[in-house]
Amino acid sequence: MSTEPPASRPAAPPQPAKAAAAAAAGKTVKAPDAGRRSERSRRAILDAALALLGEVGYNKLTIEAIAARAGVGKQTIYRWWPSKAAVLLDASLALAGEPDAEGGWAGLPDTGDLAADLKLVLRATADEFNDERYEAPARALTAVGATDPELGARFTERLLEPQLALYEDRLRTAREAGQLAPDTDLRLTVEMLLGPLTYRWLLRTGPLTHAFTDALVDRVLGGVAGGTTAGVGKVTA
Repeated sequence: MSTEPPASRPAAPPQPAKAAAAAAAGKTVKAPDAGRRSERSRRAILDAALALLGEVGYNKLTIEAIAARAGVGKQTIYRWWPSKAAVLLDASLALAGEPDAEGGWAGLPDTGDLAADLKLVLRATADEFNDERYEAPARALTAVGATDPELGARFTERLLEPQLALYEDRLRTAREAGQLAPDTDLRLTVEMLLGPLTYRWLLRTGPLTHAFTDALVDRVLGGVAGGTTAGVGKVTA
């Protein structure tokens, strides 16, 4: 019987050896996708920020807590965002939906019936304001933006202005179709529509209901059309 010690199991070859063996066999070894990994981390951070905001509120929200919930290092967050408010701004943009290929969002519906289209959109806006997933970050950003002019300007530029532009585009189409007076101030009309809605939501002066948004559209368009909404309905041949 042999007295030589049993042969030990060979160690697993290091990664370069595996890659060389794969190459020799005609196989391609894919490098880790750093971009995909970064995007997963980014989404995890945004999701964690929104979840924690709903649980503890803005004042108790910390970068450390966001990092722990997302499973990343604190420095990973600071590499992309300077503050928790900046994280929430991007989280709110993500909630608003992904932009299209041109970097914007899909326009408002255009069925030819301006009043019906605006009622549909304002009803959805009220539903969004009543959804705690949207309400918490929106209130936090509104409050911080009031005391942080730089963040407030970014919030307006990146989120509010693109959305206001969509309303203006829809009203411009209606004006060109003769449904609104030629001298209608588009931005003023948009703010007449959204101002009372935002005021009621922000100060909680009353419930945000579909009946409220429908009445708001009727009143605003009635005023723009000279006291009646009959001229802002469907385009007729």
